[in-house]
Amino acid sequence: MLRKLRTDKSGFTLIELMIVIAIIGILAAIAIPNFIAYRNKSFCTRAESDANGIASAVADYFAIPTHTATPTIGQLNNGVGYTLSGNNTGTVTGANPNNNITITVTDGSQRCPANYKTANATTGAGVDGWVGAASNVYVKYVAP
Repeated sequence: MLRKLRTDKSGFTLIELMIVIAIIGILAAIAIPNFIAYRNKSFCTRAESDANGIASAVADYFAIPTHTATPTIGQLNNGVGYTLSGNNTGTVTGANPNNNITITVTDGSQRCPANYKTANATTGAGVDGWVGAASNVYVKYVAP
């Protein structure tokens, strides 16, 4: 009976094609949310990387003996300024750079997931991290 249904034509049957499409759909349903989560976490990492870059530029700024006051973003990199990635904005504060310098970077994309910010939240002065789950601000503390 199977011979009657099948002729000498080569190719796939409808059932075989439907099974392959179902498997591809299941794999896509699993993979796509993970890829979206990885991409959103990259926005968090971009803000954290900007804060680390500013910290390096601040260290370079203080390598010149005449620089004794806390710099602004525009004074970094020999007066050229520090270029932040994307729409991120940053500030450098500290009344006395001999005590502590605070670097804040605001995630301009606003796409960093709240659970990531909660897991990497700052617990107080001197601890780098996100200000809160609802905030898009990352804080980095630089001690002399």
